Amino acid sequence: MSELVGTTLTENTHGVTLTPSAIVKAKALIGREQRDDLRLRLVVKAGGCSGFKYDMFFDERETDGDAVVAFDGVEVVVDKKSAPYLDGASIDYEDTLQSSGFQINNPNAASSCACGDSFN
Repeated sequence: MSELVGTTLTENTHGVTLTPSAIVKAKALIGREQRDDLRLRLVVKAGGCSGFKYDMFFDERETDGDAVVAFDGVEVVVDKKSAPYLDGASIDYEDTLQSSGFQINNPNAASSCACGDSFN
């Protein structure tokens, strides 16, 4: 599946991309909330069984140093501490018999845990 190029909305930028299926799902979830101020925020936190873990949620705020890039109307926000860990990462949405949900493909992750929620 091809990835869409985003439009940078702030002077800071990040290297995260969304696939078309992730854009469609994010738009649907934001639409269900009936709010036009929500953005998809991706954060890297210490923890998990491999050292770091991802946190992804919808957020209306923008903090100092955040990088915001829009993908066909879906804004992806990454804070300045998380950006280096996520450069080149891609967010996809998968809905199959085996799994359903957003998937993060991060080329910076040297390894990940069996559950797929944390990385090193």
